Parts: sequence; C-alpha cells; structure tokens
Amino acid sequence: MPSSQAFLAENGELLRLTLAADEQYRVWTPLKDISPQLAKAVLLYEDRWFYWHLGVNPQAVMRAAFRTYSGGAQQGGSTISMQLARLFYGLNTKTPGGKFQQMILAIWLEMRYSKKDILEAYLNLAPYGSNVQGAGAASLIYFNKTAKQLSISEALTLAVIPQQPNKRAGTNCLRSALNAPKERLLKRWLERYPMEESQARLARLPVHFHRIQDLPFRAPHFVDMLQQQSSIIPGSDKAQVKTSINLGLQTLLERQTRQYLQEVSNKGIKNAAALLIDPKSMEVKAWLGSADYFNVDIQGQVNGVIAKRSPGSTLKPFIYALAMDQGILHPGSILKDAPTDFGPYTPENFDSKFRGPITAQDALIHSRNIPAVWTATQLRSPSLYNFLSMAGISQLQSETHYGLALVLGGGEVTMEELAGLYSMLANGGRLQTVSYLKNTPKKEGAALISAEASFIALDMLRHNPRPGEDDSYNLNSGWPIAWKTGTSWGFRDAWSVGVVGPYILAVWIGNFDSRGNPAFVGIDTAAPLFFRIADGLYLRKPEALPVPVPPAGVSQVSVCSASGDLPNAWCPLRHKTWYIPGKSPIKVSQLHQPVAISLKTGQPVCPPYQADQVRMEIMEFWGSDMQKLFRQAGLPRRSPPKCQQGFQTQAPDISSPVRHVSYQLRTSRPEVTIPLQAKAAAQVRTLFWFDDNRYIGSSDPQVALAYRPVDAGIHNIRVVDDQGQVAEREMQVDWLE
Repeated sequence: MPSSQAFLAENGELLRLTLAADEQYRVWTPLKDISPQLAKAVLLYEDRWFYWHLGVNPQAVMRAAFRTYSGGAQQGGSTISMQLARLFYGLNTKTPGGKFQQMILAIWLEMRYSKKDILEAYLNLAPYGSNVQGAGAASLIYFNKTAKQLSISEALTLAVIPQQPNKRAGTNCLRSALNAPKERLLKRWLERYPMEESQARLARLPVHFHRIQDLPFRAPHFVDMLQQQSSIIPGSDKAQVKTSINLGLQTLLERQTRQYLQEVSNKGIKNAAALLIDPKSMEVKAWLGSADYFNVDIQGQVNGVIAKRSPGSTLKPFIYALAMDQGILHPGSILKDAPTDFGPYTPENFDSKFRGPITAQDALIHSRNIPAVWTATQLRSPSLYNFLSMAGISQLQSETHYGLALVLGGGEVTMEELAGLYSMLANGGRLQTVSYLKNTPKKEGAALISAEASFIALDMLRHNPRPGEDDSYNLNSGWPIAWKTGTSWGFRDAWSVGVVGPYILAVWIGNFDSRGNPAFVGIDTAAPLFFRIADGLYLRKPEALPVPVPPAGVSQVSVCSASGDLPNAWCPLRHKTWYIPGKSPIKVSQLHQPVAISLKTGQPVCPPYQADQVRMEIMEFWGSDMQKLFRQAGLPRRSPPKCQQGFQTQAPDISSPVRHVSYQLRTSRPEVTIPLQAKAAAQVRTLFWFDDNRYIGSSDPQVALAYRPVDAGIHNIRVVDDQGQVAEREMQVDWLE
C-alpha cells in the first residue's frame, strides 16, 4: 500500500508531509512508534477482548445482531481484526454475505499474523476523516506531532474518530459528536487505568485541530534535496524521515535573512542562502536555499546551498594550512605583498594596493591576493587542486585548466562543500561527510590537514575583526569567530563563512542568474548578515565555550615582529606566534644589527674608528628585494654600511652534549634529560637550540636547557646565539628498556 513521506525535524515536529500515490495521507508507523496510550485507548473503545478472541467475538456479534434486528439502536460488533479485514480488502459489510466474508478473513488474519501485527496494521489503516488514513498521518496533520508524542487527551480523541471520521475529525468536526464518545471513553479509561485528578483534568482538555491545508512546509529546499537524493535515506526510514534540522535555528536563519534583505533592498540585494552545520556530529541544523522559496522573481526554488558558485577568497585558509603542514611558513612569517608576475598570471589585490612586507596572518585575514598566490606556488604535495580533489569537491576540471586562478576563486564549489571544508578545520583536519538525518553514525574520514595546522589556521582566522572594527581579537559576539569572506570575479557572489562557536556558518549573497552587482562584496554584504546570524546564535543560547586547546604538536614562540624569525639581541619589537616544531621554518633573525654612526657626519662608518667619535645605532639589514619593496610601498629604509665583518662575535662553544659520548635514556625514567649548554661571547644574552633543524627552545648562556629526545640515533645539535653565530655537534642517543 503506497505511503506518504513525513519529513520531521530533530524534535519530531513536521517539516513536510507528502501525499501517497493514491492521493491519501498515510504514514506507515510501527507499533513501537505509536503512543501506548493511543493503542490502549483504541482497544478499550473498539475491542476490549482483542487479546482473547480469534478474530471474531461471538458475544459481540450476537449482541449487535439482536440490537439491529430487534429495532434498537444499531451497534457494531466488529473486532479490530474484522475492521482490518474490511479496510484492507475493501469489503461491503452492510450485507450478510459481506459480514460473513469479513469474519472469515478476520479469522484468517489471526491465524497468519500476530496480535501485534494486526493492531499495528489497523492503527495505520483506520480512517481519520477526509483523505487521512492511520494514526501516524492523523497525528502529524491534526496535532503536528508524531504518534509517539501524543498527549492523553489527543490519544483519546484519535481513538474515537474512526467510528465516525467525517463528523469527529478536523477543524470542522461536530464538537458534540466528538466530545460525548471521548467522555465515555475517558470514563472507561479511569476505571481501567486510575489516575490523579490533575491528570484527569488534562485528559478532559479539548484538543486543537490543525487544518489539512495548513500542513507545514518548512525548510523547503532541504526537503526537496532529500526527495531528490532518496538513496541517502535508509529503506526502513522512508515513511518517516527524522532529519537533523533544528526548527529554532532554521527560523533564526530565515528571520535574520528576511529582515536583512529588507534593509538592503535599495542596493539591489534580493537573494541569499545560508547553511548551519554542527561539526561535532556533522549534522545540518539549518538550510536556507534562497530568501523566498515561492518568489519567482528571484528564482526562489533554486537551491543555493547545492548550486555551484565561485568561492572567491574563501579557500585561502586552506592554502596557508597546507603551507604550514609543508614547512613553508608560520603565522608570523613575512611575505611580500607587491606587484608580482607568476608567469603569464599577474594577480592584483582587491583594493589595487600593495602593503609591502606583511605577516602570513595579516595576509590571510586582510585577504591579500599576491601573498596567497605566492604561497600556493610553494606548495608541493598536495597542491591546492589535489587537496580540493581529495576533499571531494565535485565537477573539478583539470589542474591546468585553472592554474593559479584557483587560489582566488577560479573554480566552483557548493555552499555545502565549502562548509564541509571549514568543518574539516574544526575537526582537526579530518574530512567527514555532512549528515542530513538525526543520529546518523559519524564516519571518521581521512586526515587531509594536520591537527596542528588546522588549529593554527583557525587561530589566525579568529583574529579577523568584525566589519567596521579594528584588528582586535574577535570576541564581540560572545563566542570566538574564525571567519573569512570571499568575492567572486564580476561581483557575482559575496561570501562569508567560518566557525561560529559550536557551529559552521556559511552565508552567500548573489543572483541565481549570475547577474553581477557592485554591492556583492563579501566584507560589505555577506559579512553583516553572517554576524547578525552569529549574534543570534549566541543570544539564543548564551553559554561560555571552552578555550580551544592546542594539539600536543603545537608550541608558541617569541619572534621578531619585523622578520618573523627568532629575535636576536637587537630586535626591538617581538610577539608570540604558533609554530609546529620540526615543520615550521624558524631561524635566528639577522635583520637588526648594531652600526657605528659618525658623530660628525651622522652617517654609518666602518671599522676602524675611534669609540669616542661614534655612537651605536640599531639598523635593519634588509635584502635588496625587500629594499625595493619598501621603496615601491613609499616606505624607503635607510641603507646600512656594506662593511659588517667588524660586528661579528665569537661563535658559541658547545660544552654539552659532550663529544664521543653515547647518552643512554630509559623509558622508565622520564625525568632524566640531556643538558644542552654552550659558552658564549659576553654580549650574548640568548642561545637558540635546534635538533636536526627542529627548534627545541632557548636558554640563557649561563643556564643549561634540559632536553629529552624522542628518537634514538645520531642527533645534529645546533646552537645559534642572538648575534647570529652558529655551532654544531653530533649527539648519540640510545634508548633502553
């Protein structure tokens, strides 16, 4: 028998109910998913001897026949099994022959099926007025809830409807026709199942019927998608599909989007799409495919969440994450934002300006194009293209088709795919499939980015200020927000996407016919709606979230702000940055050096000179490429003297580890370490230690640095002082049980 399809929100509320193929509303519902109160009420009202007879209750049949043929009030004697036979086989039971056939079929059903099966079938085929069949459909239509969620009053109401469905059901039901039998049933119920008076009063409460024509039509694009991709719904769940949609969150997205578009309609902004995902479960919590499903002018029935669009700059965080994994940079690394030709490709920044030297973090949050393209050219394996391919981005052309334009949105992704990529960052770099149904087991995917690079990339994005605010840490929405904007070529798409507290939120503004609009700029158009929704999410459930805990493989180090390297003795400005030991490129900065300035001329001088005729000044020793960059940016730097040998200091002398000594460590003695120490020149204040180019830490020349290597074998220990002088020594380490 054909069934309707009921799409439910995560709390069981109805999103949409479809008609069955025979134009009936019928939702087959297992007995375990029907309120026990309804099942008991039906048996109490229709067939109190259901569990004792064999399909026909002779006493009830004889009593009904006597009342009918003696001229009394007509009374039915049909058991649940007999009624099921009539409903299923379409019998005319008003004739003696039809009644006899009904009894024979009822006995046959009892012999073939269990009582549970018969009761379940009856509850799914009983008439409930108009074209509503079964308790499952009746509960959803009349009360907007599943049959398992019925109150005692609603259960008693549904129990008495099938005897006179057209009089007792729906908003046009005759209250007298409904209330009298319901009250009689309640009296029987209280005799069989005594309850407190307060509960009895609840059972007597009148019910509110919803109209069939007012059936919900919620999250329409999401439900359309599920209907089109029916293979993702398990066969056992096709009648009642419990989705992951949270109606409160769905309403929030719809309301905020509607209000925002009303306010900016004078700019020609008419349409938007949005998606909200819980990255822990990967469940979709809200899905807005367009601003108005029924608006033909904006092609409202197009599903913007699964439409292929240019992502603009929203892929840049993944370029930097891959670069950190491949040891190309860390957040404090200095990149060049200057006119650059990459073969035939010459990208420009959105504002057509250049900032000169810029940290990787600032390049990302200020969406500078040239540093991002340069970083992409340094990627080895995987490249950005290969990463997107492994992440499941569909319909990609060949890598040569895009070239470096892929960095700035030359390809196309769906909003769902883009949100999935950001979910990957929130899940420590693991690719996981988006889930549409409630309680779908989460599948652990492949790790495409390390947990360390994912953590650092999100931390970089958390420093991205809200629109119109300064560069302060982004804590204005109650939750930290790690976000990025994007604008496609020709102003066709405006994006804002990121991690908002416990959610992944993606917002798109544009036209489905790809008409451009100068207003479609991510930071100006999509970001304001993004933060309205973000603020609404926090206000809906304002709770503190735990501070993100860095993975074990991430450390913080103080770097020279100007160079992004470990500060030498003369670096004037320093800041903390995250780095990945053993991966992140890190060395001692040689940018700042002391220079002798003549007191007479004010110009740098080279040795030899008389100490009382000069003063020492710290100068920046930029390479020729960076000097040129400063000039192009209108920030020329003073040139230091070409003679620098006079400022060299003596290299450190490593005293520990000792030469030709094998250091033995035991797993049972974790407190035992190897001291690292070196003699240094008098002016040296800090020593930086490395093991095979992996930064270990820093120490005062007078204090040893405790070190416990992880691996056995030969280690190349290197020390660099804050003057830039280097010393190395091999160290043999053996591990013992």
